[in-house]
Amino acid sequence: MSRFDKESFALHKDAIDPSSVPFKILPSGAKLPVVGLGTFGSDHISGEQVAASVKDAIARGYRHIDCAAVYGNEKAIGRVLKEVLDSGLIKREELWITSKLWNDMHSPEDVEAACRRSIADLGLDYLDLYLVHWPFPNYHPPNCNVDSRSPDAKPYIHENFMKTWKEMERLQRTGLCRHIGTSNMTIPKLKLILRDAEIKPVCNEMELHPHFQQPEFVKFVLDHGIIPIGFCPIGSPGRPERDRTPEDSVDIEDPIIRAIAEDHNVHPATICIKWAVQNGQIPIPFSTNPQNYMNNLLSAVKDPLTEDEMEKIAGIDKNCRLIKGQVFLWKDNQSWHDLWDEEGIIAD
Repeated sequence: MSRFDKESFALHKDAIDPSSVPFKILPSGAKLPVVGLGTFGSDHISGEQVAASVKDAIARGYRHIDCAAVYGNEKAIGRVLKEVLDSGLIKREELWITSKLWNDMHSPEDVEAACRRSIADLGLDYLDLYLVHWPFPNYHPPNCNVDSRSPDAKPYIHENFMKTWKEMERLQRTGLCRHIGTSNMTIPKLKLILRDAEIKPVCNEMELHPHFQQPEFVKFVLDHGIIPIGFCPIGSPGRPERDRTPEDSVDIEDPIIRAIAEDHNVHPATICIKWAVQNGQIPIPFSTNPQNYMNNLLSAVKDPLTEDEMEKIAGIDKNCRLIKGQVFLWKDNQSWHDLWDEEGIIAD
């Protein structure tokens, strides 16, 4: 029996009132809190550590938890979610739990099994949101280095993706997940999905931070009624080594971000979260430090940035993508840029 099974759950004395946290209303009427807790612990934080943070974050006012099968910690998170729900202090409908379909489960016959596995591991009856984690079935082993390549990797094939998406639609119709969405998409790919889908994605998870603002893409998803969920909202200082390159810039060291943070008497990371929320995004920062994830949630409920500060941050976009996805490249394809359709054409 894990140590989590022996602990009781109690609301923290300094918890942020969840009702004070702004939310987005989906077409279904569901309310999605504008700040979530990410659970990707990179390659060096154990599932038990992540789960302990999830439990404490909920006790402190978080109601939105972003999970994924490939993170390898859903069972540990499930144990603490059971304690939270068994306490009677939090009802299931008060929580928003997201998970994601991993790349090696894109085959139509695998989609439902993958979803049911995540639901079972998380100890739930349904997911609030289920995303296709990447738009192609390319796989890499855990903890691989940047040079890892699968011999079976392929470029985006829309016909194949739609077979996967049809199964995602079926999951929503059967109630296994309340909503479905996409992740790590591009405008050209998403245009095709919106054209052919019967159930449109309600959210698109994408890298978003002050040094990588993707304004055209954010406008595109918002114009199509899709909510942008932003990962790496403070620049992902704990990302794996395979996702680091010498030219990467650091958001929280940006002089403009630091100056605004000094004016607000907060950490620069807080400014990044405020910018994201006020820019129409839903940031999902990851941290196992209680002070940090408390400050992240507080960012959405008090002391907003001024219009002038928002304009200053808009001017520091360096187009610095941090999660480049090199490990998903296919045969005879050498540039990670081809993953992202930067010329407006789907690479093959």
